Amino acid sequence: MKRIFFSLILGLTFSTYSFGQLFNDEVFKFSKVLGYIENYYVDTVNKPKLVEDVIVEMLKQLDPHSVYLDKKEVEKSNESLQGSFEGIGIQFNILNDTLMVVSPVSGGPSEKVGIQAGDRILKIDSVNVAGVGLTNEMVFEKLRGKKGTKVTVAIKRKGVDELLDFEIIRDKIPQYSLDAAYMISKKDKVGYIKLNRFAATTMDEFRDASVKLKKEGAENLILDLTDNGGGYLNMAQDLADEFLSAGKMLVYTEGIHSPKQEALATNVGNFEKGKVVIMIDEGSASASEIVSGAVQDWDRGILVGRRSFGKGLVQRNLNLPDGSMLRLTIARYYTPTGRLIQKSYEEGNDEYEKDLIKRYNNGELSNADSIHFPDSLKYYTLQNKRVVYGGGGIMPDFFVPIDTAGYSDYYRDLIRKGIINRFVLRYLDENRSALETNYKSSKKGHDFESYLKSFTIDNSFLKELVTFAEKEKLPFNETDFSKSKEVIRVNLKALIARDVWGSSESFQLFNQLDPIYNEAVKVILDDHLYQSKLTKQQPVSR
Repeated sequence: MKRIFFSLILGLTFSTYSFGQLFNDEVFKFSKVLGYIENYYVDTVNKPKLVEDVIVEMLKQLDPHSVYLDKKEVEKSNESLQGSFEGIGIQFNILNDTLMVVSPVSGGPSEKVGIQAGDRILKIDSVNVAGVGLTNEMVFEKLRGKKGTKVTVAIKRKGVDELLDFEIIRDKIPQYSLDAAYMISKKDKVGYIKLNRFAATTMDEFRDASVKLKKEGAENLILDLTDNGGGYLNMAQDLADEFLSAGKMLVYTEGIHSPKQEALATNVGNFEKGKVVIMIDEGSASASEIVSGAVQDWDRGILVGRRSFGKGLVQRNLNLPDGSMLRLTIARYYTPTGRLIQKSYEEGNDEYEKDLIKRYNNGELSNADSIHFPDSLKYYTLQNKRVVYGGGGIMPDFFVPIDTAGYSDYYRDLIRKGIINRFVLRYLDENRSALETNYKSSKKGHDFESYLKSFTIDNSFLKELVTFAEKEKLPFNETDFSKSKEVIRVNLKALIARDVWGSSESFQLFNQLDPIYNEAVKVILDDHLYQSKLTKQQPVSR
């Protein structure tokens, strides 16, 4: 026994030595090449950029999600996932080359000093910023900064002759991962929550919304994860835990250098009982797929939408000395049934990036019968033994084809060129006071519900948009306009609601156009449909 043990230790030591020697040889080889280039190449070389390019190309040989981030990219990534940045706290837009405050962030430094929606910022630190070709990047550069630093702004306010000067002390500004939370039906006790990513603050936001909805009577939930590209693994685990009872596996991860790790549910979930419907589509990836996979595998709820993105790899952030970072794949994750849902990247990163285009061209986004999973990827759910599949994303229980009925080139250009946004900003600039008086005045007892019922985007309103678009050099197309008229109407009303109330209110309007949302509502309100699907196989052709 001692001899065998000694042999194992010896073998391990030799193997480690060999690998280390090989690694050192390759590093030495690379440094020699750099030295030759620096000493002998015909032209001056930007060595830091050359090294970065080599790193980028090297990582491309691994998988599509192992990437290099330079220092600026690291800062942007941290802002997105940490859920905050440092600045003055305004939502803004640039209208007619002028910086306009769409709304101050609630509780932020701008709101605290009295800056209001509709204010125009003409000077920043005594420097004119109106009519100078202002861009979003220029605004970020001037208004963002370290917490505790000061910035002065000169503001033109409607109805006030002189400029108003404000001194603002920068602070941490939250970036929310929760877009909307509202009651769909108090009678049927159904709430709705929309998440756009899985950031450091996601679960705090989700639980706050859950408590609010519970107080309003919610027992059943539609969770919208469409276009949610994921984020932190632990946030996905915690969100899945909201729906599953203690002891059930949520997900497990495993890699060559990462031993198998299982995440189990606790007893802290707000929605362990009641009906659950999760909305997913081709933009739902990573953490979104972990939550969806756990709920589906345990037959805890119904998935509605289209096949998810298919990212089953786990990355770890590895910092480099100059502030840059490697985001390196260290493991794969598996759903509770053992499904790996990572789509293939054997044909290289370029083909991997074209996957969604291929789905569209193959008809997958419009017809479930165009989707094929081999029997080798077949699994069975843990409670009701329904057939589910691994490989290339998660297939929902109810397939919803993409809806292009109201889409046209004219509508696309209204959105792409920012014309609808600018038109709404101009409208709000001229009518904000009347809107707030008519629909937000507590004295009149008006609220968002009255706006939903009584505010109309009539034909004269639409005609103003068309005239505005023509001035913005977008020619009118009557055929396209007729096709997209109702979509345009809802968008206008939703954008006005977003600026007067907030994101939750705007989603109540935007969702009217969303076929996945409408199908999710149909499923959760129909007990027979909901329950029968939990015992049936998914609509997949083989």
